[in-house]
Amino acid sequence: MEDLSTFASDFYLFLESGFIAVNQCDEDAARKLFDAASLLDPDNPLPKVGLGYMHLHKLEIQKACDYFYAVLDKDPGNEMANTFLGLCLTMTPDRVAKGEKLLMQSTSSSDGLIKDLSNSALRFVDSVIKKDPTPLEVKNSSTKRR
Repeated sequence: MEDLSTFASDFYLFLESGFIAVNQCDEDAARKLFDAASLLDPDNPLPKVGLGYMHLHKLEIQKACDYFYAVLDKDPGNEMANTFLGLCLTMTPDRVAKGEKLLMQSTSSSDGLIKDLSNSALRFVDSVIKKDPTPLEVKNSSTKRR
């Protein structure tokens, strides 16, 4: 087996390619790319964040949370894992408030992308998750055939 240090400079290439594969719904490629990145730098939490992101895209919320919690256990200050965990928790009916709290913490991030993601997620929670379903129920009941 060849020395992996030859490919150490490709860590971020594998990682970014994994995120792109997730966005293109290519789970097999994403998993392989995150695994390759993890082989190159086993102590870096970002491949686990990527796997959590993949499960979030598949709406496998508990699996995604498990990855984000694992990252936060080792690196409590990881803003990306914290923000994605907050997003996941807001999609779980009994943990919306906890998710909002995590997202609110992320809005003060020095990383502009994390800040934008958390602000967008909070707007989503307000407009979709917390939206009063009554108008839809009333509309559906009034259109029933007799």
